[in-house]
Amino acid sequence: MEYIAGNTDFNIKNSAVTLGKFDGLHQGHQLLIDEVLSLKEQGYTSVMFTFLYHPYNLISENEVKLIYTEEEKLRRLKSSGLDVLISYPFSSETKNIEPEDFIKEILVDKLDVKVIVVGNDFRFGKNRRGDVDMLKTMEDKYGFRVIAFEKKSWKDTVISSSNIRNELEKGNMEEVNAMLGKPYYIHGKVLHGRKIGRTLGMPTTNLTPAANKLLPPCGVYTSRTIIDGISYPGMTNIGYKPTVGAEKHKGVETYIFDFDKDLYGQEIEVELLTYERPEIKFDNMEDLKLKMEEDLAFGRKFFGI
Repeated sequence: MEYIAGNTDFNIKNSAVTLGKFDGLHQGHQLLIDEVLSLKEQGYTSVMFTFLYHPYNLISENEVKLIYTEEEKLRRLKSSGLDVLISYPFSSETKNIEPEDFIKEILVDKLDVKVIVVGNDFRFGKNRRGDVDMLKTMEDKYGFRVIAFEKKSWKDTVISSSNIRNELEKGNMEEVNAMLGKPYYIHGKVLHGRKIGRTLGMPTTNLTPAANKLLPPCGVYTSRTIIDGISYPGMTNIGYKPTVGAEKHKGVETYIFDFDKDLYGQEIEVELLTYERPEIKFDNMEDLKLKMEEDLAFGRKFFGI
């Protein structure tokens, strides 16, 4: 897959393009991706067009954190079968482009678009004035056709990045993962921690997530850690480790069951499956160790190991 990031100078021919924010790459997004991939059989170049930074970050006082960072999104899409991923720079100029100009200058001139695949609520251009109806009025003029999908639902809930974000902030990982279509994950490089877990007989891996990564509430979760393509069950703590001298930044600390290899410096993925309990500040290390042993027992029962 060709990856074009932060660059406006590209030229692609005969494309089928899906457009959107694609935060989370959830089941609704997958419908659009699958449609574009199916069009490859007709000779089209399959393209996903999104933005390098979440669009709301430019127009909101509060930074919108992402379900998947740009790197995590790229990792998920590398094996998708897409020909091209474009993460277009989102600037004041991009924000203020007239929708008609976006269609002509980007979709037609830069992408030579023949098929546009979007959700039926897709909006674009200055003041979000562009929509599916506008795209359809341009079909004959520019020689493309528009395919618009209805929103996908799960248990009477519309699957959207906003709804997934809401459930993630509550720690409802089962709901999050059902709407994503695969487990929510955190990618990072294993760092040296304080090695407190090792002194307690429970060695852990430590990740520091990207600052713009949306994390669930601080607490303990059942998890799977993906190392070199192999999945290992374990327990993960999200938080600041208040008992051992509170960290400044929220970290991701994982105990992997029956695993004793050195992972320092390696890139891994940690999938969160279910929330067990909130993060607790204990009075002493013995109480912490007892609780960690209870957590591991919970995890072993969860995984049936």
